[in-house]
Formats: sequence, C-alpha cells, structure tokens
Amino acid sequence: MDPTFVPAWPAEPPMHGAVKLRPVAERDVAMARELSTDPYVPHIGTLLPHAGEDEALAWVGRQQERHAAGAGFSFTIVVKETERAVGHCGLWLKELGEGRATAGYSIVPSARGRGLATDALVALTEFAWSIPELFRVALLIEPWNVGSVRTAKRAGYAREGLLRNYQVIAGQRRDMLLYATIRPDRASAMAAET
Repeated sequence: MDPTFVPAWPAEPPMHGAVKLRPVAERDVAMARELSTDPYVPHIGTLLPHAGEDEALAWVGRQQERHAAGAGFSFTIVVKETERAVGHCGLWLKELGEGRATAGYSIVPSARGRGLATDALVALTEFAWSIPELFRVALLIEPWNVGSVRTAKRAGYAREGLLRNYQVIAGQRRDMLLYATIRPDRASAMAAET
C-alpha cells in the first residue's frame, strides 16, 4: 500500500476494558522476548524464537516502521491500570482500497486467561471503524487454536468458513478458519434488507 494513503495514527490510544493500545516502543523489548518464548508466535510473524535482547529490539524497530511503510498499525497492548506491556496486535491495511483489513493479536504467556486478548481485539476493531474506508476486518486462525477462536467470538467476529491449505506456517501449508466482522452501520443496513 502507498504510505501516503495510510490513515493517520490515532490521536487517542484505542482502549477497551482493561487494556489500551499504544505505539510499539523500545521499552517493549521484555514483552517481545516473552512473546518469543511461545512455541507458535515466532512462526506467524518476524519475531525470532527465544529472541535475545538485540533480536527483540530489531523486532520492535520493524513494528515501529509498519505505519510509515504503509502496512498498517502495529500496537503494544498494555494494561491500563499498570501500563504493563502484555502483548501485541496489528491492523493490516493491504486491502484498504477494497474496504478490507486483517487483524492479529498475541498475549504474552504470563498474562493469558484474563480476557486481555478479547479487550485488545475489541479496541482494535473499534479503532478500525474510525477509518472511513474500512467496512470489513478479518482474522485467520488455525483450527486447533481454540483460545483464539474464543477471543474472536467474544469480540464479535463470526466464522465465515475454512480456507483449505491457505497459508504456509512453519514450512507447511495450513488450513485457516476465516472469522470476520463488518462495520456496524453496514451490518444493520444488511439486516434491514433481509
């Protein structure tokens, strides 16, 4: 995507429930290092497994460049009450010209099971609707990832299907579940038409 057409960074951090989303910063290296210990997270992005300080710092730098490069928005998920960084999420705008975006999220192992991923996905989705061109946000989730499926459902995403052999992860073609949500005013209009 052409960086000149990327929407502006939000003036106020997106928030929902216990979390807020802020720009990725160098102080997020410890969070990135913990994320890198998850056996799955390094396979779905650019974070190396068991990243050292320099590798985590390089990952932070790549996240900081995403918006300027036109890729979308890369956020650190923090607990509002403590400002503790507990994960990462992104809104990717490769298909913004068609009114579509994709989203992704990861919570560090030590902060899981508290609903923070759901809060982050809701905040990210609400932020997405502040972008006038967006009408649809999609998630791609491997079928075995029941935690992520629960997060998607709790955040208001609906399952739309199974994409067979859709994506290469860890060197293998994998099936992906497609979950999506559409702009609320558009969803209301479509319901009224049926």
